[in-house]
Amino acid sequence: MTIKDIIGPSPWLLVRDYLQMLLGTAIYTVGYTTFLLPYKIVSGGVSGISTIIFYLTGFHAGNTYLIINIGLLLMAMRILGWRYLVRTIIVTMLISGAISLVQSQLTEVSADGTQSLRLILGDQKFMACVIGAFLEGLGLATIFLAGGSTGGTDIIASAINKYWDISLGRLLLMLDIFIIGFSYFVWRDLETMVVGYMAMFISANFIDYVINAARQSVQFIIISSCHEEIAEAVNTQLDRGVTVLSGEGFYSKEKRPVLLILAKKYESRGIFQLIMRIDPKAFVSMSNVEGVFGEGFDTIKK
Repeated sequence: MTIKDIIGPSPWLLVRDYLQMLLGTAIYTVGYTTFLLPYKIVSGGVSGISTIIFYLTGFHAGNTYLIINIGLLLMAMRILGWRYLVRTIIVTMLISGAISLVQSQLTEVSADGTQSLRLILGDQKFMACVIGAFLEGLGLATIFLAGGSTGGTDIIASAINKYWDISLGRLLLMLDIFIIGFSYFVWRDLETMVVGYMAMFISANFIDYVINAARQSVQFIIISSCHEEIAEAVNTQLDRGVTVLSGEGFYSKEKRPVLLILAKKYESRGIFQLIMRIDPKAFVSMSNVEGVFGEGFDTIKK
């Protein structure tokens, strides 16, 4: 194992990824600790187990989160790469510390010495479920897109997703069903279990929505008399590959190069701006593609 195996090919990309993971960690922690934990909402995963243990024993959720993840991280050493493992350890430590910090800030002590978590939305349990699950899903998706993990069942899901093309949201959904169902036997409260399943559904679907939106790709077909300038600009300014195809007009029989470009959807605006600047009369066709695999895009899985 070398330093490059851990940090990757570019230190700038590493900094970007870690800032993104830090942002995702903050969003996830706020969603879980502020909205789900005080209302006894078990949304699944290690955080759900931490919620159950906290209300059964009073043991801080952040500490439970860390202890459980130690064992799962040891398992991940044999399944996942070092780069992923290092990122997961960092995110797990950050989340564990952040949960403990926020939980201590929300803890209130009554006159008789009883401790409880502040309900910032009052008795609006449904709203707490929606907001908390939304923030959890957004935080998880942000971390996943940076190549990290929050630990827990995310490790298992990411390990499976590494080798098989199954959506992370669906995997987490299946792994969390049992944990949420178990909460019924703890509190004997059907409402708590149903709200937990709602939180799981919202979080899992939002994960898929954010990740799929970020990975969506488009295909450009461009016919222009300035094809060389366009290809050079796309290749150097946007760092995207360009394939030159041989085309021929059916009526005119005129041979003309055709540019084929595959790019992320968020890059399409930059491509259009380049084309308009170089050749406003260019013929351009853009279409969404179901999936693009290879360098610069997604990895082909078994």
